[in-house]
Amino acid sequence: MRGAEITRETKETQIQLELNVDGDGTFTGTSGIGFFDHMLNAFARHGFFDLDVEVEGDLYVDCHHTIEDVGIVLGEAIKQAVGDKKGIKRYGSFMLPMDETLMLCAIDLSGRPYFVMDCDFTVDRVGEFDTEMVREFFYAVSYGSMMNLHLKKLHGENNHHMIEAAFKAFAKALDGATSMDPRITDVLS
Repeated sequence: MRGAEITRETKETQIQLELNVDGDGTFTGTSGIGFFDHMLNAFARHGFFDLDVEVEGDLYVDCHHTIEDVGIVLGEAIKQAVGDKKGIKRYGSFMLPMDETLMLCAIDLSGRPYFVMDCDFTVDRVGEFDTEMVREFFYAVSYGSMMNLHLKKLHGENNHHMIEAAFKAFAKALDGATSMDPRITDVLS
């Protein structure tokens, strides 16, 4: 099993996260934010990752610390789970359609963090999830995991669909990047 268990405790959040990148797509736990849990479930299911997240966050303030800190911890778990990266494909990309939305995600598990996102939202919130937190979450994941991550909306009108397509495209691209290839006997660099 390529996996990780990470605990993070700050003044704002207490997070316990377990990730298995060779899982079957099972999500358990809760962040306390319904729509965010829906996105974490979509990430786990479509990437075939097992993900358990237990979060106590300062949701009486807003959703920012909870979502950002889960991104940091998930990024650290991804980095730990792939270890020395020997034998993995390293690169992954996926173009995901969801109704009227078309989202592109490309990943390089290079060890050099960089994040680019081209996706504008037209509402401030979906449920109790601030749409500006999509950018914060994926930025945190990219830097926590030391990956180069690009997300680009090619088309989209419904904010729920755009966010969900981003999480699912990310899952599919990450599944590809973390997959083993018997032709790769060392680390691609």
